[in-house]
Amino acid sequence: MNAHNHSQLKAVVFDWAGTILDFGSCAPMGAFVKLFEQFGVDITIAEARGPMGMAKWDHIKALGTLPRIAAQWEAKHGHAFNDADVDRLYEVFTPMNAASVRDHADFIPGALAAVKAARERGLKIGSTTGYNRPIMEVVVPIAAAGGYSPDNLVCAGDLAEGRPSPLMMYRCFADLGVWPPHTVVKVDDTGVGLQEGLNAGTWAVGLAVSGNANGLTLAEWQALDEAQQQERRARATADLEAAGAHYVIDSVADLPQVLEDIERRLQAGERPAATAA
Repeated sequence: MNAHNHSQLKAVVFDWAGTILDFGSCAPMGAFVKLFEQFGVDITIAEARGPMGMAKWDHIKALGTLPRIAAQWEAKHGHAFNDADVDRLYEVFTPMNAASVRDHADFIPGALAAVKAARERGLKIGSTTGYNRPIMEVVVPIAAAGGYSPDNLVCAGDLAEGRPSPLMMYRCFADLGVWPPHTVVKVDDTGVGLQEGLNAGTWAVGLAVSGNANGLTLAEWQALDEAQQQERRARATADLEAAGAHYVIDSVADLPQVLEDIERRLQAGERPAATAA
């Protein structure tokens, strides 16, 4: 591939949970609920899902400052939820989530084939995640044993700021040796994960069914009738489009056609619009 051909795709950067593995992005959910429970505070799965895609420290802080949860915390602990509390919860959370990822490490159907198709196009495969290094030390060997080893990994906590900042994407560009940003595609199931790409100047492809935006396991999704599936797909698609996605597909299984279309647009001189704030 000509390294200086700026109208040809060079890399795809994938998120992990809800994108490549863990259909429905379920591993962190029970862990968040159990975490707050340990500190005497009740949170719902829906609340836990709200900030998904953020670094987990930021995610815990976002949950603790939700009015309903903040009020419970103050009543229980006698002070407003603060950064020292976030630190305490985060220390307890990391081993909890590391344990739960083992139970939610199945590949999303079609993920390995989509990655293989991208490699066959000559693309580098990058990865970023809202998980920290200790959690990914559990996930990476499981994924590798199943046949998935991206060319790099950038974790929450590796850089000064996580999503929606573009810093993890900048690290990907450097690790993979790719530029300019419009030759890169970010694939993610969360709004902040898409904005991480948009803020870095890449194309952004949202996943409506396999990840957090839908929030169902594969079995739960398959148990729905067509009308129910369509309703949930439409809602998730609207959320991801509102976050700035250039494309929204059900799962990575549908990515090859999208890469084809982006390549066509690049060759016609189009560039991704940076629609993130």
